[in-house]
Amino acid sequence: MSSRALPYRTVLPRVGVPLGAVAAWQLAAWAYGSVFFPTPASILAHGHALWFAGPPGRLFLTDDAVANLLPSLGRVVAGFALAALCGIVLGLALGRSRDAYALCDPVLQFARAVPPPALVPVFVVLFDPGTRMQLASIVFSAVWPVLINTADGVRSVDPLRLEVAAALRMSPAERVLLLHLPAALPRVFAGLRLSLSLSLILMVFSELLPGTANGIGFQLVDAQTRSDLLTVWAVIVLLGVVGQVLNSALVALERLLLGGRREGRAPSPTRPERGGSR
Repeated sequence: MSSRALPYRTVLPRVGVPLGAVAAWQLAAWAYGSVFFPTPASILAHGHALWFAGPPGRLFLTDDAVANLLPSLGRVVAGFALAALCGIVLGLALGRSRDAYALCDPVLQFARAVPPPALVPVFVVLFDPGTRMQLASIVFSAVWPVLINTADGVRSVDPLRLEVAAALRMSPAERVLLLHLPAALPRVFAGLRLSLSLSLILMVFSELLPGTANGIGFQLVDAQTRSDLLTVWAVIVLLGVVGQVLNSALVALERLLLGGRREGRAPSPTRPERGGSR
């Protein structure tokens, strides 16, 4: 009985709360009656006509979606993938050496503390405005959460396991694959989720700068200059949906690789046997 009720208890709040928020937004927009605060129905209808009313052979994507939506998705996915790869590799290398981690820790903390949007003008000077500049700003700003969390996870390996690995004469590659990486995975995914949100923010911010020719951020600025409020709201909603979809995909991958083993989750207590101990 309880096992059947559990999915309803978990699914219904996840579906009901967003639907309730959208309904409240719809009622508030109707009551307010301003062009600056449109209803969700009008925003969704406009977004559908703007991006998803194309031919079936092109997955219903319009010319506007191909010109702006796909390049932005490509930048955020490519930047996030490069940041994740560099962060995991460098984090594994630093975490295995206490001396190297102690020497690099001040630099890592300094780089993490710098606000990511503040670095975008630096990359505008180093690179020409375009995809290279945007990817560089995404990778450089999103790599630090993954790198620091990976290094911390590697340093948390049980010393007894390291002694057993030394007694078994495991090679460095075997230690990384069998000891360090599995122990660091929960913290790696914690860093990846932070990195994903930073990648999306930096993608939009880099496309707001002059010299950008396409992208969601470019479309947002263009709509603001034309006072196209429905497009502005549609872009904002689209960014929220894209962020939610990417985060859900990352959470699904985390559950696939880690199962029930997550950082900070206490083990389930064992149920005492009836009748007491004998």
